[in-house]
Amino acid sequence: MSAKLIKLIISIGIPVIILLLPVSSFGIDGLTIVEQRVIAIFFFAALFWILEPIPIYATSLVIIFLELFMISTKGFKPILTSNDPETFGNLVDYKVIMHTFASPIILLFLGGFFLAMAATKYRLDQNLARVFLKPFGENPKMVMLGIMIITAIFSMFMSNTATTAMMLSILAPVLAVFLPGDKGRIAFTLAIPFAANVGGIGTPIGTPPNAVALKYLVGDSYISFGQWMSFAVPYVVILLFVAWGVLLVFFPIKTDKIKLNIKGSWLKNRKAYIVYATFALTIILWLTDFLHGMNSYIVAMLPVAVFSALDIINKNDLKNISWDVLWLVSGGIALGLGLEGSGLAERLISVIPFDTYSPMVIILLVTVVAMMMANFMSHTATANLLLPLVAALGTSLSSLEAFGGNKMIILVVTVSCSISMALPISTPPNALAFATGGVETKHMAKSGIIVTIIGLLLNYLTMYVLNIIGFF
Repeated sequence: MSAKLIKLIISIGIPVIILLLPVSSFGIDGLTIVEQRVIAIFFFAALFWILEPIPIYATSLVIIFLELFMISTKGFKPILTSNDPETFGNLVDYKVIMHTFASPIILLFLGGFFLAMAATKYRLDQNLARVFLKPFGENPKMVMLGIMIITAIFSMFMSNTATTAMMLSILAPVLAVFLPGDKGRIAFTLAIPFAANVGGIGTPIGTPPNAVALKYLVGDSYISFGQWMSFAVPYVVILLFVAWGVLLVFFPIKTDKIKLNIKGSWLKNRKAYIVYATFALTIILWLTDFLHGMNSYIVAMLPVAVFSALDIINKNDLKNISWDVLWLVSGGIALGLGLEGSGLAERLISVIPFDTYSPMVIILLVTVVAMMMANFMSHTATANLLLPLVAALGTSLSSLEAFGGNKMIILVVTVSCSISMALPISTPPNALAFATGGVETKHMAKSGIIVTIIGLLLNYLTMYVLNIIGFF
């Protein structure tokens, strides 16, 4: 029996067993049939995202189908019919579940994808890299810092994976000049994925876990694009220098001089100018929402509309959009809706006596769990699984108010998901760097673990300072 088949049997078998068990066997007072089904869907999602018997984006699509089939108001009638509504539980409006495909968060990411595609198509990314790296000279340490800064900046507005692939291609000829046995080659190779992982934290569109967090940062907990960057960019800058220092300590550079030769020139045609102007205008509008009143979701539609209308992004380009990422986020939003709409999230929080624990212990527990899970599975899947429960925890515990309440615990867990970078499987940027053959797992692990731990401690410090200054 193949390993994939075993994973599939386990991933399907456990949720089926949960469905077949009597509701009373769970030992949770008042648990309804709908909530039992949500538990089964949650275990299905967790097992399929962790074991990956099918692609993780496909798991998200199956989650949405299962919710529509089993817990929606228009689900399969023989299964969903009950004579006792109180025992059966609350069904979720099928339209609300379907709306996850067109959630404002999905459209925000779609706008980011349009910007990234246009930037690549019209060589804006390569030209910016060439211009920004020039001031860093030929000192290898400074060149590496420059590469990390540019990678982090690009990752704030582009896919981390695409940014890493582009920067690794720029780096390829540079690695050839290193002396034999120079560990600097390892440092340079790891610098790019580490910077991409860290840089993604800097904006709401930088990485999918941020998008998942936005689902719960609503109402009094709402955070604008500019507010997110106001705390995230300083965090990114500090952790970027930490990663740079850690890599230089573990992998000292012996080569005296490195010359980057990035070829390219600015395109000077009508469409290129439109791309430059739209890119700049979109970012400016994102950062100045307090002046014009449009939120980040509305602004994100600007590049989508302009680039589509003016044939800058055509139907062939649309095939290259990372639809799998959008579907993965949609599945996470749907899973959260199921947990919330059925009342299961609130019930689970009430069952565990969290109010008897110190708020600091709770924060430490959820962030460490997030960090450890994200090292062994998709950061987005980790956020999808944890944030619905964390959001329910944040709204139900009054003891967390002194530490920033719901907004704080959502942000601290989101950042904890994104800083995990100890293994090649931790993130796509890590996998791309590992695939070059220039680094081994032990190289990535010993430096990645240090950066992750420091990042977690810096995460706590950032949230503490934000609470002091009244951000929450």
